[in-house]
Amino acid sequence: MSATDTESPLLQPAPRPRLPEWLRIRLPTTGTFAQTRGLLQDLKLHTVCESAKCPNHWECWSKGTATFMIAGDRCTRACGFCAVSTAKPLPLEADEPGRVAEATRRMKLSHVVITAVARDDLADGGAEHFRRTIEAVRSLNPGIVIEVLVPDFLDKVEAIDAVLDARPHIYNHNLETVRRLTPSVRHRAMYDRSLAVLKRAKQRASFPLHTKSGIMLGLGEREEELLEAMRDLRSADCDILTLGQYLQPTLKHLPVVEFVSPERFARYGEIAREMGFEHVASGPMVRSSYHAEEFRPSTAAPR
Repeated sequence: MSATDTESPLLQPAPRPRLPEWLRIRLPTTGTFAQTRGLLQDLKLHTVCESAKCPNHWECWSKGTATFMIAGDRCTRACGFCAVSTAKPLPLEADEPGRVAEATRRMKLSHVVITAVARDDLADGGAEHFRRTIEAVRSLNPGIVIEVLVPDFLDKVEAIDAVLDARPHIYNHNLETVRRLTPSVRHRAMYDRSLAVLKRAKQRASFPLHTKSGIMLGLGEREEELLEAMRDLRSADCDILTLGQYLQPTLKHLPVVEFVSPERFARYGEIAREMGFEHVASGPMVRSSYHAEEFRPSTAAPR
């Protein structure tokens, strides 16, 4: 046996584990999927559905909904779980807020989720761009529920305030994982900083605001660590929690350590409700914005 023969297995990435039955999805074939894709292409909009390789994007687009990703599709961070490209970002597009608003109008959305790549290259992290987008969406769609899924803005008060000035209904920032795994899972992010951002947003809002966060399971966290993270979120006055299964987007990303059963997700969801979360979505296919419209803030104006 040659040296090449003995070394070649080491050069091959480990294959991804076979998905359990509960994670296998049937791709829809409705015409609405093509219509949604065409609309997004026409308005030249990015979505986290595509950029992050979300497994639910076939379902969501087939229902005529999507999660808009503003400020480009190039992220300044390189998180070990995320499929969004890491590269030097392009300048912000001044007309993007208006294009997002037009998309929500055409799609007749009653609940919109707006997220963004991390823009650590900008002094405000892109907060002003969030504010302009929220205001444009509300101007064209009175009564729509607006949920933002924001980066941590490096916990800059002025950036958080800029987003709050536009009065979103839901301020979402994901904790993503437990304290021990944060350094390897979330590049440049800090566990306590994320908690501080959520707490600061709730405290500084001059209007009724719901805060929301999400945690991925299957990265090697222990149950007691997950429960600790959930308690930490409640201590930060977080109202809404999502729990979902981490899926490895490519072989270059962190591997899946465990596939968590639907039964365990259901149990964790019950524990979260007992902790006092106002709304909980817990299941293998749950993502931050998956079925987000199922929670409608009581303060939201009727359409």
